[in-house]
Amino acid sequence: MFAAWFPSRTVAFYLARTFLVRSAVVLAGLVLILQTLDLLGESGRILEYPGNGDREVWRYVSLRTPQIIANFLPFSVLLGTIIALSQLNANSEVIAMKSSGLSAHQVLAPLILAACGVALLSFAFNDRVVSRASATLDQWKRINFAPLPMDRGDRVNVWVRDGEDLLSVRKVSGRGNAAQLRDVTLYDRDNGTLMAIIRAPRGTHAGGGWRIGPAQRFDVTTGSVTHLGTITISRGVRPDQFTLSSVNADGLSFGALSRAIDDLRDAGRPTKSLEGALWHKLSGPLSSVLMPLLGAVAAFGLARSGKLFIRAVLGMLLGFLYFMADNFALALGNLGVYPPLLAAWGPFFLFLLIGEVVLVRTEE
Repeated sequence: MFAAWFPSRTVAFYLARTFLVRSAVVLAGLVLILQTLDLLGESGRILEYPGNGDREVWRYVSLRTPQIIANFLPFSVLLGTIIALSQLNANSEVIAMKSSGLSAHQVLAPLILAACGVALLSFAFNDRVVSRASATLDQWKRINFAPLPMDRGDRVNVWVRDGEDLLSVRKVSGRGNAAQLRDVTLYDRDNGTLMAIIRAPRGTHAGGGWRIGPAQRFDVTTGSVTHLGTITISRGVRPDQFTLSSVNADGLSFGALSRAIDDLRDAGRPTKSLEGALWHKLSGPLSSVLMPLLGAVAAFGLARSGKLFIRAVLGMLLGFLYFMADNFALALGNLGVYPPLLAAWGPFFLFLLIGEVVLVRTEE
């Protein structure tokens, strides 16, 4: 089976090396340009905070670069494929390979195998590096690039609605019924009018509600302050509303996001959009495998016919259409129009079929 798809080891290594080198060069160029442009827009905000300097700017670069690599890796593979195949076609190397008996699929097989390796590396990189960098950068931006507090897995600045009342907690530690609240503020409202503000330094889950204390009540109408001691508030607020108030799919690894979805599902919360993001953590890196197939139109046809440029543009168009369809499907999945599996995998299998049909109809 292996010999049928790769009859010549030398040719296979040559094609894979040509494809990988050009994809890497394109990716490096894109990262350099895009990171420079992004830094021009963000450096002012970073240096605006007192005490920030070159160290914080380089820290931003270290956190932003993995995101750019993850976002543009499939696009770089597409351009690397088109450049490599166009050069092979222009030098008549594709004609030589087909004259020796190789089919179009056998010419593309080394590129697809190399792209599978790129997809595996991309998934590992996204899961171990990009998710952590995204979570840190998102938190850093929320505090306007101020020094980050030590991360102990706590949630900070959580807001929860209880009927008309609003409950604000500065920090939430622990999960489920063991959740501990710090600096609790309850805004007591009646028909949209703020009636009183109740504050307490701590709170725990007990008796179907939240026991806070020692509490003080500030009456907005009279301006008086009343010491309430330990009281129970917000009986309609569940623990998961604090611990799962917001789930950033980009800032979680595949396993962590899967566990968060299970917790949300157990709590009766909607999870469709997060399930789509979970599956896209697999289909996204795997899109690199599609790129050699979509860019294959640049490899075949006579270069001297003057249509090589048109074929290269057609390959780029197919790749761009895939990225557009992928983003569109994810958006519809977030809105609940598409089920999660279809939103994540639909564009992949659709363009796999399109690429295969184009290749078979034109070359096989």
